[in-house]
Amino acid sequence: MSASVDSKQFKVLLEQIVEQFVSDHKSAIKNKTVGVVGIHSRGAVLAKRIADILYKKHHLKVDVGSLDITLYRDDVSEIGNQPLVKESDIPFAVEGKTLLLVDDVLYTGRTIRAALDALLELGRPTLIRLAVMVDREGRELPIQADYRGTQMTVGDAQKIQLEVKEIDGKEGIWIRKRKS
Repeated sequence: MSASVDSKQFKVLLEQIVEQFVSDHKSAIKNKTVGVVGIHSRGAVLAKRIADILYKKHHLKVDVGSLDITLYRDDVSEIGNQPLVKESDIPFAVEGKTLLLVDDVLYTGRTIRAALDALLELGRPTLIRLAVMVDREGRELPIQADYRGTQMTVGDAQKIQLEVKEIDGKEGIWIRKRKS
């Protein structure tokens, strides 16, 4: 099955997200108060790439972190007795920062709600904006992306699969059949 978004398009979409963010937050960029936080696992990879683009294209070195939201999920009891918890790594103070929270696919909004809870336990950023590579229908909470690579509509029997080379060995976005 061919990718809905191939690796070249993937890179372009990520660069467009960065350009929109830079355009919207000139003051924070000028004051060097920007932080980028990715939600494990693929959001963390995307956050590192966003930081790299900011450095290469705008000569802006930003703080980068990764966030595990497992214990903040509202369905953590359904995951099992011992959910697999990854380590959050936010090596900077979030106080007074303009944070770009990054995830791969925005669907129900529950992952983002959990991420906001986890972030706010660390302090009070000046502003949090959300960037996702894919925004799809099906929101259960009133959460929306500020920056999106693409928007996709899929049927109930389908799912969106985003892959990054650092984790999956290949890169792109596919629409696949959901396993029953």
